[in-house]
Amino acid sequence: MEIYLMQHGEAHAEDQDPERSLTPGGEDQIRSSGKALKKLGVDVELIVSSPKKRARQTAEIVAGELGYPKEGIAVTEALEPLAPAEDAIAYLGRLGDKGKMLLAGHLPSLGEIASNLMSEGTRVSIHFEMGGVCRIDVEALPTHKGDLCWLLPPAQLRLLAEGK
Repeated sequence: MEIYLMQHGEAHAEDQDPERSLTPGGEDQIRSSGKALKKLGVDVELIVSSPKKRARQTAEIVAGELGYPKEGIAVTEALEPLAPAEDAIAYLGRLGDKGKMLLAGHLPSLGEIASNLMSEGTRVSIHFEMGGVCRIDVEALPTHKGDLCWLLPPAQLRLLAEGK
């Protein structure tokens, strides 16, 4: 099973936009990341998003770049910023046999999910950036024996998208 964890793109400050929509730069950032994922051959069977607007927008943009139907995006509170990692992993486990899935979410929950997938008891720290993606492979869920295959920050994804 391939699990792609993606932090949402740059969003407006809450005092500017209470819903915290993606900024135009954030939209470009995610579009670029989505194009890079396509070039890397990422082909997901499921995209799951936090209900927060910035994460939903991120999921929709990536879905468009990967040719995934936007109406097929699952939304769950288990990917909220402060949701326990165990809740997200249990949710994913209930989805059945999805071989490749992308999760669009937030910090600190994405870091906690990654750590929980790879280790039990010892915290694994992974540095996420807005628009960045990591891939963790697992045999089945739940597990604490996942393998970090790669972690790409948005600057590297942009280079891939631009073919440089």
